[in-house]
Amino acid sequence: MRLTFDGDWTATVEGDPLSITPRFTGDAVDLAHHANMKERSRFFASTFGSRHWLWDTPDILRFSPDSRQVVGAEFQMPYVSAASESSTRVPHLPAPRPGGLRADEVRSLRHETCTVLCRVPGDGVLTCLRDLEVLDEPLDARIGIAPDVALLVQKGAVVGWTLTDPVQYLTTAFAAPDPDPPSSGTRRLFTECLDLVTDPLVDDLVDGVPAARARLRAADEALREQRVDRRRAAALRELISTMVKDYGDR
Repeated sequence: MRLTFDGDWTATVEGDPLSITPRFTGDAVDLAHHANMKERSRFFASTFGSRHWLWDTPDILRFSPDSRQVVGAEFQMPYVSAASESSTRVPHLPAPRPGGLRADEVRSLRHETCTVLCRVPGDGVLTCLRDLEVLDEPLDARIGIAPDVALLVQKGAVVGWTLTDPVQYLTTAFAAPDPDPPSSGTRRLFTECLDLVTDPLVDDLVDGVPAARARLRAADEALREQRVDRRRAAALRELISTMVKDYGDR
């Protein structure tokens, strides 16, 4: 299967998927081995594909110049949720088809980040779409490029991605996720924190709705006092930290 990314850049589904465990910071899903900024810089210097430049932050896909196989990726989280009437149109996701990606040629690319986050009760799967127009037609395939991370394909084009069991992979930057399963309390707080940073609740925070700000303070306090899943709790505190700073004390 040949996949088209933004523009006329293409890659072929070929070989094995990445064996890298996803790292989900709440802001992005990272498929990489680097443990610090120095290693990250070396990784970019030895690969080709898309990357961030100053304030331009497209999704990252990196390939080996020798094999042209994908060796890493980073997908940015959108925080505009699909409206409830749109979310009901999200089609049944195709079963993941595991596979690697092989670039059809060695050159740079730029792949725009998704703009729409579709959620399900309990947030067991996060579905991120290029735009709401994707919901107008069925998806053709879901290519599993790494454990629990898959690309969504429609008419041969990559139009989004999914992360299954996102709470399992919650962590802070450069840190490996806790291999133990998350607690039920962490799962509840994850959903609450996502509510707080996405439409429509985030608008209530900005507008100063007392009930919304009370929920923000309660979530922050619960994460501070949590004695299990400390790495995941730290990641969730980072996720809502700007909201706490701007609206938590008002």
